[in-house]
Amino acid sequence: MSFRHADKKKRGTLRTILQIGKPYAFRMIIMITAGFLCSACDSILPLFNRYAIDHFIAEKTLDTLGLFIAAYIGVLIFQKANDFTSALLCGQLEVSVNRDLRNASFAHFRKLSLSYFNKNSVGAIHSRVMSDTSKIGETVSWKLMDIVWNGSYLVSILVNMAIISPRLFIVIFALVVLAALLAVIFQQKLIRVNRLIRQQNSVITGDFNQTITGIRAVKSLVIEDKTEKEFFSDTEIMKKHSVRAGRYSAMFSAAVSLISAAALAAVLWRGGMMTLEGVMIIGTLSVFMSYALGMIEPVQNIVKTVSEFTAIQANIERYNELISTESDVTDSAEIIERYGTEEAPRLENWEPMHGDVEFDRVTFTYPDGDSEVLTDFSLKIPKGSMVAVVGETGAGKTTLVNLVCRFYEPDSGRVLIDGRDIRERSAAWLHSHIGYVLQTPHLFSGTIRDNLRYAKPDATDEEIHAALEAVSALDIVEHLENGLDTPAGEGGNSLSTGQKQLISFARAVLSDPDILILDEATSSVDTITEKRIQSAIKSLTEGRTSFVIAHRLSTIVGADMIIAVLDGKIAEQGTHRELMEKKGYYYSLYTRQHEDIDKVL
Repeated sequence: MSFRHADKKKRGTLRTILQIGKPYAFRMIIMITAGFLCSACDSILPLFNRYAIDHFIAEKTLDTLGLFIAAYIGVLIFQKANDFTSALLCGQLEVSVNRDLRNASFAHFRKLSLSYFNKNSVGAIHSRVMSDTSKIGETVSWKLMDIVWNGSYLVSILVNMAIISPRLFIVIFALVVLAALLAVIFQQKLIRVNRLIRQQNSVITGDFNQTITGIRAVKSLVIEDKTEKEFFSDTEIMKKHSVRAGRYSAMFSAAVSLISAAALAAVLWRGGMMTLEGVMIIGTLSVFMSYALGMIEPVQNIVKTVSEFTAIQANIERYNELISTESDVTDSAEIIERYGTEEAPRLENWEPMHGDVEFDRVTFTYPDGDSEVLTDFSLKIPKGSMVAVVGETGAGKTTLVNLVCRFYEPDSGRVLIDGRDIRERSAAWLHSHIGYVLQTPHLFSGTIRDNLRYAKPDATDEEIHAALEAVSALDIVEHLENGLDTPAGEGGNSLSTGQKQLISFARAVLSDPDILILDEATSSVDTITEKRIQSAIKSLTEGRTSFVIAHRLSTIVGADMIIAVLDGKIAEQGTHRELMEKKGYYYSLYTRQHEDIDKVL
């Protein structure tokens, strides 16, 4: 990186930091002012020593001692008050900025379509929300304050030295420049090594996470030794980088100590000669000694902080990239004007849903995919129909319901509900009428009651019991130790897969949707639980449009319509009996599955 480019980056970073802190401008002004005043007091305190030596000691008098003590205590109190003020405001500013950035990130995530989460890992998203915002918050507060204090203190003592003794100042200033050059050189080396350390730390974290989450596969494949060797190899690389960083830090610390000693020696030698010559008095020499001992650390801190300002640019760019990412699925300004947003819906303009669904020559490719999943796909589904979607993995079954839910939008063609393009109404309106049960159930932290009320916040216990009973899950919940107050755990991990699926099924029922989607919702439950759910499906789907993506074809023989999807197109369509009589694609899927079951049995 050229120096000119680096300077532009630093200026851009500083501008961004000030923009982030703009809502707290008044607090920042007080914080910076307090920092300036605190550093001014720090630079003034050695002058009291000068006065004490030259007046009280040299002249052997106690005249004005009371005034001197009062002034000294007054400066100390003023210094500590400003120090307290700047530290307090820095802490408040840091946590406030962190809160604002994280709230903005989380609010923005809600607006992004599923394609964003398909293309970005959970780890990368988590890093942007937590790590990047934390570093930005720290920079806006403490790092900015470091530059203010160290910069103003260094300028103050250099000005004081130049005023007191220009001849001795020239010697000290030369050492300050040397210290700054060494700090720049070593800081650049440390930045490069620390970047390697962070990268290797990510590798180690990935290894650890992959091994722990996949521990069953590790043990079943008997690859404990292999994973251990890989982990040890990565930690060894981390150790080498860390030792290298420690070596640079030790060399720099030694160099700084040497320059500090050289500065002190220069003051003692040159200042002592000037004192003997009568050009300088002993009090002035004392001031220079104090300044010589205290000036190297600010130089070191300034160079380090400025380098960190450059490094923080990456965090700012990642955060800005997140906030500026636009969703693939958005409502137009006209739709928002009529229907409102998720945060502020205009419910008075929301029409009821009847449940007629139509695909009109829909073509679709996933944003992170290369080939079309659906091609010129057309289908009409009357209100109240139970539609089963079957096919091989990757045929486009889940894509159909994702488009109905408007999790994605078609590349061409239209998806219509009640005869209108779903883009002519708000996504919030659409989602309020749809109940979705996933193949892999997900529960939120909280109790079972809390999870059910996500579907209907004001649901009574009677309504919750009715929903559980509808999916034959009430007795299962009642047999839990705390019933509805049983904690679900993170992701529902305190419950079995079957229990989680039943609760997610009841949650969809509680919302009383006009369109019900079951995405292989019974594939994760045992045979007994599946039968309990199947016995309730007929009554649950009565009067509402239902999409059932089924892996076990025996569960959808009673569907009003079965759609066999092949390569993004409808291969066959009809009832179970009609398709079996055709002895086509569906027939081969069905008979093959039963042959596999017979082989197992």
